[in-house]
Amino acid sequence: MRVASVSHSVRYYVDVLGFTNAEWGDDGFTRVSRDDAGIYLSEGSQGHAGTWVWIGVEDVDALYDEFGASGAAILEPPQNHSWAYEMKVVDPDGHVLRFGSESRDDLPLV
Repeated sequence: MRVASVSHSVRYYVDVLGFTNAEWGDDGFTRVSRDDAGIYLSEGSQGHAGTWVWIGVEDVDALYDEFGASGAAILEPPQNHSWAYEMKVVDPDGHVLRFGSESRDDLPLV
């Protein structure tokens, strides 16, 4: 994803969202990862602003609590849709991360 500052974005992804930065990353290009999800960050090139990414997770509610405590910019709390139970978070460059799991049978659909 295109970012204005790799170092600024890495701080957000690592310190707020709990990702890990690649050991080989530098100030122009890197990869952040969490569990089985990886996102490449490129400063001032490759990609477009406002990208939306869907990341599958096991427990959206636990992640919502974690992100709330760490100060993540949550756009939408967990909601139950026909396609997934998901929440939306925005990063410093306006990219939207949709963290979701299977739709829940015990909640009404939005």
